[in-house]
Amino acid sequence: MPDAVFYDGASARRRAVTLKVTASSLDLHEGGEWIASWPAGEVRRKDAPDGVLRLAREGGPDLARLDVTDPADQVAVRLHCHRLEGREDRERTGPIVFWSAATAISIILCVFYLIPLLAETLTPLIPISVEQRIGKAVDNQLRALVRDDLCEAPEGTAALRKLTERLAGAKGVEAPLDVAVLDSDIPNAVALPGGRIYIFNGLLEEAETTDEMAGVLAHEIGHVVGRDGLRTMIQSGGTSYLFGLLFGDVTGGGAIVFASSYLIDSAYSREVEAAADNFAGRTMVSLGRPAHPMALLLKRIEADEDEDDGNETGIPAFLLSHPVTEQRLKALEKQVPSQPGEPLLNQEEWRALKEICKTP
Repeated sequence: MPDAVFYDGASARRRAVTLKVTASSLDLHEGGEWIASWPAGEVRRKDAPDGVLRLAREGGPDLARLDVTDPADQVAVRLHCHRLEGREDRERTGPIVFWSAATAISIILCVFYLIPLLAETLTPLIPISVEQRIGKAVDNQLRALVRDDLCEAPEGTAALRKLTERLAGAKGVEAPLDVAVLDSDIPNAVALPGGRIYIFNGLLEEAETTDEMAGVLAHEIGHVVGRDGLRTMIQSGGTSYLFGLLFGDVTGGGAIVFASSYLIDSAYSREVEAAADNFAGRTMVSLGRPAHPMALLLKRIEADEDEDDGNETGIPAFLLSHPVTEQRLKALEKQVPSQPGEPLLNQEEWRALKEICKTP
């Protein structure tokens, strides 16, 4: 009974054949008549449907093939034809592995070198109006993630506006600023692209003096002036997209989510944080106020990190996005004005800011 189908490659004729498999050859018979012998060392496997072992002869006609369906013959072929996969398949596998590795390495190099360079180059070229539109989109994503209301008690809002104007005016900041407080227990503060700054009420509650809060706000204004949020968003979004290509997210959907949520828990580089600290310190000193109260606030939050602060890691969110180092703290503590200036807020205004999230 025929247990294979043979195509000689010269015609379209379908020939039902039987096989005789030996250690040296694969013999084909049609109706009891011998028609061909393939040396076992020249038999190669080709892609085929399930249940079919498709064979070809190396060096034979391109279209010649043998489809073996009998399970016993399939076992015999695999047993005696030791070069079934063939040098051609192995030769194809090598380049595939090489170019796959080269592609992965190229993507990793882009992530760590090219994308940061492009982000640094592109950021100054993006108009402020475009950055504000981007910031608005990110703001919508951020509000959807944190799901907290804005704190808008009139007296507290007025105090926050006064504090912002004094800090911005001290350094002649021309970038548009829109500062608000979110009714969240997380001790954090973030600067979005386009000038939107959020102070989380959890951080405001940790602050004991106006100077502590003013230092944090000046730090975030420094991020706005440096356009750090936009730069980091370009870099983070591009990085996520490339990793998506590497691991299968070819739609880039992960990049969109990542670029919007990074603002909550991302850490800027030490250089960017140092620059924002320096801006905050110079701003405070120009107003006759010391920069070190911000350092006191950071130390106090760090000391409370083992308490329940609303994040799963046990580390306060402000420290996740603004990692404290001894160098940063020492630099802040060194920036002290030669002469003290008047308080940035009076006691009544400071109390109103502290209670901005309280409803009548």
